Amino acid sequence: MAETAERRADPRALWPEVRSVILLGLNYGPDSDPLATLARQDRASISVYARNRDYHDVIKGKLKELAGFLAARAASDVKVFVDTAPVMEKPLAEAAGLGWQGKHTVLVSRNFGNWLFLGAIFTTAELPVDTPERDHCGSCRRCLDVCPTDAFPAPYRLDARRCISYLTIEHKGHIPAEFRAAIGNRVFGCDDCLAVCPWNKFAQRGRETRLHQRADLAAPPLADLVRLDDPAFRARFAGTPIKRTGRDRFVRNVLIAIGNSGEPALAAEAVRLLEDASPLVRAMAVWAAARLLPRHAVERLARDRLARETDQDVRLEWRRGLSPPTAGEVAA
Repeated sequence: MAETAERRADPRALWPEVRSVILLGLNYGPDSDPLATLARQDRASISVYARNRDYHDVIKGKLKELAGFLAARAASDVKVFVDTAPVMEKPLAEAAGLGWQGKHTVLVSRNFGNWLFLGAIFTTAELPVDTPERDHCGSCRRCLDVCPTDAFPAPYRLDARRCISYLTIEHKGHIPAEFRAAIGNRVFGCDDCLAVCPWNKFAQRGRETRLHQRADLAAPPLADLVRLDDPAFRARFAGTPIKRTGRDRFVRNVLIAIGNSGEPALAAEAVRLLEDASPLVRAMAVWAAARLLPRHAVERLARDRLARETDQDVRLEWRRGLSPPTAGEVAA
């Protein structure tokens, strides 16, 4: 973000010839409450946006078709962007009248609630300007109060370092221990701040044009996901945003969910992965096993494996597993 701040500040810094920007949204509203899965602790909660084909591919194809039509009609040059360049889609969408940035920093639409994918067409054509949308959040702060990790230091400000979506999707290393219990069974993203917004009651409009979700990604069993090796992971999530995260980071997330499940039957899955090739996976297998097994069982596992473990982060997890949990680690 810091490296591309100048280009994000003005579309003309990205393409000097641009004269108009067209912002478009694709409805991906869910059929049911996405937060209902959070109570099913043996199941995985996957963010609604990731339950289908990668939106980059879907939207880019549609944008190119529309942009080609525009270029032919207006005799202009065009460029399309879907998270592929430093474009400030949300402020531009607000300026174009699609919606406004809510207190959770996500675009909110009066017609589609919080469920819009955004894409942009830059063009050299001079087009009439739409009326900007105004902020309709009022005094509501549901999105701020629901955040499990307190990722909003103030309205309209997000601390990505605390955001579950960032931690489970973008963060490449070990997820800090202070956030693991709060993650619950969210294995890819977090919809809490989106799902509680009262403007979602209007998201039913235009359902015939919305992006539908795969039923098998609504609440898959944790026991199935944690057994995925790399080929199986790639096959199961082919064409979805989940595939980009990679097997190791995804299984890391699943093990955190297993550790939070309170299901002793899932402890065997964590124990099996104590020998995984990935230190990222092994570390969270230790954490999950320590959460689910009695102390004497954890001590026995540690005696067998700690001396052979060469990764310092995994060794640290073993030491944590043999210590009493902190208040932050036991809070759910």
